[in-house]
Amino acid sequence: MMEARAIAKYVRISPRKVRIVLDLIRGKNTKEALSILKFTPKAASEVVLKIVKSAVANAENNHEMNADNLYIAETFADQGPTLKRFQPHAQGRAFRIHKRTSHITVVVKERA
Repeated sequence: MMEARAIAKYVRISPRKVRIVLDLIRGKNTKEALSILKFTPKAASEVVLKIVKSAVANAENNHEMNADNLYIAETFADQGPTLKRFQPHAQGRAFRIHKRTSHITVVVKERA
């Protein structure tokens, strides 16, 4: 069975926050997923919306699939490299901050 995918790497948002949004759209039709993402008040929804649009475009242009029959088959967010930063604290101490990044993947397939 044909599938199309889109991957966004090194996105500056933690995978834990992205997975909340990805769980909302997994298994849904692409049109329904796009409308859900448009009205979800999370920072990750904007990034995921862009990736879903890219996956649909890849399916149409590269694999010649019908956009009306597409659904979100798989979604996952993997941990990317972590940026380590230091924040000064009282009495000359330093506090480490982990700025996490994500690799987000969306796979779309055509319903039979």
